[in-house]
Amino acid sequence: MKPERIKVLIIGSGPAGYTAAIYTSRANLGPVLYEGIEPGGQLTTTTEVENFPGYPEGVDGNQLMADLRKQAERFGTEIRTGTITTADLSSRPFHIVVDGTKEIEAESIIIATGATAKYLGLPSETKYRGQGVSACATCDGFFYRKKDVAVVGGGDTACEEATYLASLCRKVYMIVRKPYLRASKAMQERVFNTPNIEVLFEHNTAEVLGDETGVTGALLRKNDGTETKIDIAGFFLAIGHHPNTELFADQLELDAEGYIKVEAGTSKTNIEGVFAAGDVKDPHYRQAITAAGSGCVAALDCERFLLR
Repeated sequence: MKPERIKVLIIGSGPAGYTAAIYTSRANLGPVLYEGIEPGGQLTTTTEVENFPGYPEGVDGNQLMADLRKQAERFGTEIRTGTITTADLSSRPFHIVVDGTKEIEAESIIIATGATAKYLGLPSETKYRGQGVSACATCDGFFYRKKDVAVVGGGDTACEEATYLASLCRKVYMIVRKPYLRASKAMQERVFNTPNIEVLFEHNTAEVLGDETGVTGALLRKNDGTETKIDIAGFFLAIGHHPNTELFADQLELDAEGYIKVEAGTSKTNIEGVFAAGDVKDPHYRQAITAAGSGCVAALDCERFLLR
């Protein structure tokens, strides 16, 4: 049986993938979007989104993604459940396999597979995800104004999140497993000069504590075995993100962290006809609105490529 031929294949269903779908379908390119393992992307793991323009009262993360999906479908995007299991980008049309069985030939591809926040792997952390446990201070910090919170990590991101939270919260604990911060000198100075940040060196989180209202504290274990409990309302992970690029690792140019490299100011990868959008190529901003904007860029780049 001959593989199905598709003009525009969009891989991923977060704000980047859906925005790319809205633009390519309005351009009459008949995009097909595969949702992947997390339909709706990272936003479906958060509750209230208050910083997406156009929602003055805020919006539930799932609702926002449902709205974007509906908009993409309205213009004719075909949205399918399924995960891309292999992608051969060595020649056009690109050869794609879905769920290990279905074969597709794509004239162009927009990769919007996102990045996954790294978690500690504690059952209690999973239990309170979205109820006090978060991997994005910029997204959720506002909900913890004048409260006590903790940030896990000792790198630049953790320091940045801690100083951001310190401007909103009463107190910020930094839980750092090493006896020092890995962050740059400037970031370290910023942390040490912020009076309401307390750095707890050589501590690991043993358990996130909570009740039916959400997170209430954390049980910390020092490297010498002693345990302490801190009272907090928010528990923020800042131990990095993992871009979902395994599928393309030996074909596309990636940076040292595994993010897809694109030509500056565009969505173009090192392979003609393959474009990247959203968190999969963005280790810096990781916001729904920047992902949506880059989905628009990828769609326009893709349209120009196909017209040429």
